[in-house]
Formats: sequence, structure tokens, C-alpha cells
Amino acid sequence: MTANPPPARSTVLITTGGTIAAQTTADGAVPALGADDLLSATGDTGVGTVRSVDLMSVDSSAMTVADQFAVVRSIAEALADPEVDGVVVTHGTDTMEETAFLADLYCLDERPVVFTGAQLPADHPHADGPRNLGAALAAVRDPESRGRGVLVVAGGRVLPARGLFKVSTTDTAAFDSVRTDLPRPVLTDEIPIGRTARVDTFALYPGVSPGLIAAAVAQNAAGIVLAATGSGNTHPDITAEVVLAVAHGVTVVVTSRVPYGEVSATYGGGGGAVDLHRAGAIVSPWLRAPQARMALIALLTARSSPEAIAEFFSASGT
Repeated sequence: MTANPPPARSTVLITTGGTIAAQTTADGAVPALGADDLLSATGDTGVGTVRSVDLMSVDSSAMTVADQFAVVRSIAEALADPEVDGVVVTHGTDTMEETAFLADLYCLDERPVVFTGAQLPADHPHADGPRNLGAALAAVRDPESRGRGVLVVAGGRVLPARGLFKVSTTDTAAFDSVRTDLPRPVLTDEIPIGRTARVDTFALYPGVSPGLIAAAVAQNAAGIVLAATGSGNTHPDITAEVVLAVAHGVTVVVTSRVPYGEVSATYGGGGGAVDLHRAGAIVSPWLRAPQARMALIALLTARSSPEAIAEFFSASGT
């Protein structure tokens, strides 16, 4: 008797647009290609069957939070099939650090989830998209990718999504990490459907208007992320507004506009991170503003307690 062959395993490719799918027009580069086009340009990847999902076709800078959660749900739907080895998501590099990290927050599965994109449009003579997509598909089949959470492949590098940020507008090695060994406290695998919490982000600088925070509170923001100077420092007037925001039930997280290094409450003087923390703000040691915002959206949408939110950011920095 001939034994039945083992079921064919596959990788799921989810496309969302971005530069990797863009072609140059008189109005600039715009996403135009779907999964079949991207795979055709990549050539023989040697990774077996690839199933495709053309989820959306947008510049990642134009994505909404609803779009980002749609990507996360699509990943979960793909991994619901036990015969799937892993998932590759093509995505614009402008906000890849945010969507990939959001996916990582809900990633309890050991199978690899890999984001990739490109810095050059698909019709550029030196397009980097095919090479990145081939490397991302190969990363799914690499046993070393299992259990690492969401990964990002670009310019010959494989980096964890958690702690990632874009470092160049032109270099094909588009990303770096504030720290590549960050702990991975995961929220849940229950991905919210429907309205999500609104969280605003503000960059702080000399002369910044404290009224920005008051306006966010007046417009019913559930959370605010402050990209402060240095190790989480700002002007005393901002601290006064943080006190009022927290009193109104708004969660405030403080991080830094500096790309590298731990953020710790060191300075006082009325506007230092010591003062902001005393005012009720949570200091994010490693997650910078874009990723801190995504975490806060997820936590507030899940109606996490203030204690649980503070614990999440603390656990992300141990």
C-alpha cells in the first residue's frame, strides 16, 4: 500500500502596497503591483508554495489605525491554518516599524511572521524589493526564525520588530534597532474589532506650546505619547499640563526623540523625567514614540488598568 504523501505546506504572502509595489508615474511613485507581480519579479525563491492575499494597496504613510489592525487580523487568519509555515507581509517602510510592532504585540504563535518592503520603486533599475522579498520568504523557512516574534527583513538585515525604527530615507538598509534583545511582553491573541482608542503623539522642543496637550485632552484622546528631549525631559509648563491630563483620566507616556539609549528618570528641575513621572506619566525605557503609541493604543483598547499599562512598559525595558 502506498502511503499518502504529507500535506503540502505553504507560506502566506500578504501585500499592503508601499514602495515595493510602486511604479513611477507623472504624479510620483504609487503602489500598483499585487502579490503575483512581486513574486514574478522575485523569481524562484526555492521556498515551495506561496499563497497570496492582496489585502490593500496604499502608501504606509496613508494607513489608518484600522488598516494596521486589518493587517494584524490577516496575519492571524493565515496562521489559523496549521499547514502554513509562516507569513510574509509586504509593507511601506514609512510606518513599517509601527504595524510590525502592533502585530508583534498579538503574536503568540511560534511560526515566523516577517515584514519586508523596499526603498526603491519596483520599476527602478536597482529595485531592492525583489531581493528583500526573497530574503523574507527564506527567513520564514529558517528554523532560527521560530519563536522570535515578528521580524523585519531589509537591506540584508533581519531585525526584531520590537525596538525597530527607520534610519534612512534612501539607504536600502532602512532600519536599525534601539536594542535587539528587548523582552517581548505580549498582550493577547484576541485582536480587537471595531473602534480603537485614540492616542496622540507630540514631539517636544524648546518653546513648545503646552496647549497641545490641553487640546488633545479636550478632543477626548485616551492617551498621549510625548517624544521628549534627552532622557525624557521638557519644560515645566508641560509637566503642569501632564498633571491636568492625568487628572482627566488620560494616560501619558514619555519617551525620547533621541534614537538610541535607555530613557530613565534622571533629571528634575520641574520639567525633567523625574517631574513628569511624579506628575503621573509613564516613562518608556526603550520603545520610542511610534511604537510606544501602538502599544498604548492596544492597551487602552483592551481597557487595561493604569497599573497594567505601567507594568507593560516596565517589562519592555528590563
